[in-house]
Amino acid sequence: MSASDSAFVTPSCFAQLDQLSLKDIIRLQAQLEQELKRRFERCLVLLFSDMVGSTSYFQRFGDAAGRQLQQLHLDLLEAAVLAHDGRIVDTAGDGAFVVFEDCGRALRAIQQVQVQLSEQNLSRARSHQLQLRMGLHWGRVLSDGQSVSGDAVNFCARVVASAEPGEVRLSREAFQELPAAWRVQCRPLAPVLLKDVAAAVELMAFDWRDRSQFPTHVLIGDAKEAQALPLLDIISFGRLREHEGVPANDVVLSHADPMQALQISRWHFELRRGAQGMVLRALSDSATLVDGQPAPKGRDVPVRVGCRIDVANALSLRLLAPLPCHAADADQTLVSMSRMRLDLSAVAAAGPLTGEIPAGARRAGS
Repeated sequence: MSASDSAFVTPSCFAQLDQLSLKDIIRLQAQLEQELKRRFERCLVLLFSDMVGSTSYFQRFGDAAGRQLQQLHLDLLEAAVLAHDGRIVDTAGDGAFVVFEDCGRALRAIQQVQVQLSEQNLSRARSHQLQLRMGLHWGRVLSDGQSVSGDAVNFCARVVASAEPGEVRLSREAFQELPAAWRVQCRPLAPVLLKDVAAAVELMAFDWRDRSQFPTHVLIGDAKEAQALPLLDIISFGRLREHEGVPANDVVLSHADPMQALQISRWHFELRRGAQGMVLRALSDSATLVDGQPAPKGRDVPVRVGCRIDVANALSLRLLAPLPCHAADADQTLVSMSRMRLDLSAVAAAGPLTGEIPAGARRAGS
């Protein structure tokens, strides 16, 4: 027998399998399943962390720059995971799979990664910033201390795929494992239809920053609805929509009057998130006022929720944020979301008449 053939030798404990009856094999199968659960089944906190836009970044800046950004992701994640008693199970390309014993420790690790990443991004050019999407779930898995597998792992991968760039999403199960002190930093999302999951699911977003210090929306001019601010550490505002085939500004400023619009610079100002709050940095010689006071070009001016920003005497903006979510409110919202999920499940079972996704639900990860 060759060395290669030896890999296929039947273990001695199974040498007599061909002599077992159907009933014996079924009994053996049940015993093995029980032993598998007894020895390897456990509940773990699962975390997926994925880089945003890595493919386009590699194409634009090359393999060396792309690999450096990947390494930054892994270095920040590894330090936080080790500090909070987690374990990196797998890294592949632009993503990582991590497990923890405790949901609170997992959120501490996530917060550490995001804080340190934010500090790194403020010293990097806007086009070279690293942005992550993260997904957290709690559930039963099979683990031998090295590998981790099971339907809960697949579900967690769906959760992270549904997240917006820069967002941290939690499943209902992970949220319910959190102490109240952490729940107040989570806010409920509308039910989401995940890929390969039949019914809409309830998810939460983890706000690792203090929402009272960081505006989340901006109301521009006479608009009836506020626009959500991108979850970026540096958010650029200006007239120019595109430059050299890529978006020039995160928030494009325009005016109905063409002459007034020209008063707005192509790149007018940036909002920058720091450890102590958000600041505005004017990029243009054209006037930028914060609550009526001039913002000198190149200097950082603190801004907060409620601030008014006047751009080139042509346009006014207001920084806004929703009311904070309390733990009890989040719990009650999950109850309401459960009822909504049942309604959506009934619609899905009946089959939509128009082929449209029901209002309030969004398909993600497809």
